Amino acid sequence: MSTSGQSRSSSSTFHFAAGLGSGVLSAVLLQPADLLKTRVQQSGSTSLRTVIRDIARGPQPVSQFWRGTVPSAWRTGIGSALYFSTLNALRQHVARSTILKSSGIIAVGKDSSNYSSSSLPKLSNLGNLTTGAVARASAGFLMMPMTVIKVRYESNLYAYRSIWGAGSDILRKEGIRGFFSGFGATAIRDAPYAGLYVLFYEQCKKRLGVLRHAAPSSINLETYKSISGGAAISINFMSGFLAAGLATVITNPFDAVKTRLQLHPNRYGNTLQGTTLMVKEEGLRSLLDGLGLRMMRKAVSSALAWTLYEELIRRAEVKWEEQKESVL
Repeated sequence: MSTSGQSRSSSSTFHFAAGLGSGVLSAVLLQPADLLKTRVQQSGSTSLRTVIRDIARGPQPVSQFWRGTVPSAWRTGIGSALYFSTLNALRQHVARSTILKSSGIIAVGKDSSNYSSSSLPKLSNLGNLTTGAVARASAGFLMMPMTVIKVRYESNLYAYRSIWGAGSDILRKEGIRGFFSGFGATAIRDAPYAGLYVLFYEQCKKRLGVLRHAAPSSINLETYKSISGGAAISINFMSGFLAAGLATVITNPFDAVKTRLQLHPNRYGNTLQGTTLMVKEEGLRSLLDGLGLRMMRKAVSSALAWTLYEELIRRAEVKWEEQKESVL
């Protein structure tokens, strides 16, 4: 096998592993926030304070805040691995595609020579938006069954004791279709969220990089290796935090509808019916249920996941380049 072939294989495998590790870590650390968001969204009339009080007064309150951690870690870990590896493959393809660049549909960003805290391919705004959306929608579809199980685990409407038991119950009562309850709302939420996130994230990194350095400087891999790791980490973390907050506000209505569909599929039907019923019975405010918790969780989890992912890739790129130089 050629050296370039080995590099591409190693790169793809490492992107998958880096996404898996960052996803599992963020899921475990932030599971309480995800559980509280689900509980608040499931009724629309329960406040966060009431939910916390009810859990604290119940049996084993500490462990209850981490209820659903296993399906959440499986779903987020594997989902992140699929997402990051797919996103990298798409971005690499777009960056190398002469057809897309010449057509101007999705072009490589012209500012790619400026300071950056990342070694990932630099694309135009449309390129970032499109690749992020496609990668997330693809990963979301594959992980949808685990997403449904995760949401029901976190809710207090079901008494599942194991992932196998939850899957068996859903299959028996609702069939295969039950594992994809709320997929429409999930896709409408996740694809725009991921596309907007990557767009905002790359823009924030560029802006913060310029602020960090008085003037943009030309950068290649040699220059990149000399950039302070601490500076790159801080820029990536802050960019992830800000990008997730902005994207979350825009897409929260779809998240609120998705939760209702997954918890009460017979009552809310599909995305359009669910949205109409929620607004009719509870007003527009119901579409913002769980916004504060989701913003907090998304901002922190995205910042953690992307910072860890970028840092692992950063170190791998430097190592691979050093190995290549030693061979030459």
